[in-house]
Amino acid sequence: MKARYLLRFDDLCPTMNWHVWDAVEAILCKQHICPLLAVVPDNQDDHLRVSPPNPHFWDRVREWQARGWTIALHGWQHRFVTKESGILRVNQFSEFAGLSRTVQEQKLICAREVFQSQAITSEVFVAPAHTFDVVTLQLLVEQGFRYISDGYFHAPLVDEFGLVWVPQQLWSYRRRPFGLWTICFHTNSWQHADILAFKEQTERYRPLITKFSTAVERVQLRRKSIVDVAIARIYRTTIRILAFGKAKTKSLCRNFGAVSQECGSEVRPNAG
Repeated sequence: MKARYLLRFDDLCPTMNWHVWDAVEAILCKQHICPLLAVVPDNQDDHLRVSPPNPHFWDRVREWQARGWTIALHGWQHRFVTKESGILRVNQFSEFAGLSRTVQEQKLICAREVFQSQAITSEVFVAPAHTFDVVTLQLLVEQGFRYISDGYFHAPLVDEFGLVWVPQQLWSYRRRPFGLWTICFHTNSWQHADILAFKEQTERYRPLITKFSTAVERVQLRRKSIVDVAIARIYRTTIRILAFGKAKTKSLCRNFGAVSQECGSEVRPNAG
């Protein structure tokens, strides 16, 4: 079975980068792609305040929903209030992980009420910063959620609570031989070059791109096993090592360039 790709876009809210998003949305429409959109019900994160508030934001969300695009609940306010890393141990800050059951439940109830007031339906949860704990999972099931977009597996799995994990393992296009791969994009910081790169890569990968509903309908769901957990940990560790190596390389390059400038001769690769 060939690899299939889902496109997920995080941090959609009234103050998102609309200049970039409008261009991205046009590409998705032209390619007839149905993405997974992680919408923040009540954004209180200053980092997501990139553009002036769009008064027609919820109209746009309803338009996306009417097109058949999958809307996911992206937390409640996107505010990180604990230093817990949760189950996946991706980041050490969370909107949910480490909080009491009562507090987490109230957050999910408030978030769902916002969606319901705007006629938005969703069975998919996307945790801000990929951080949540066992209590979060239990509450998601109680609140009527069926899916969570996260985890480093190669195919959707069912956990002990009956929640379907649709894996999210990539942040850019990468060739994979098999499996279901969700690519998570954060467009708020994109420049024009990023839009052009996204357009070119999306056109190239288009035959392999699927939509959320198709992905979960066509896979043979199975229970999460110890082997799956072990493989996910190895994958996560590999990502961290590669990210660390990339960061160190950039740091060395910056330092080398600074030293060269101090010596009066700026380094210019391939100058000769």
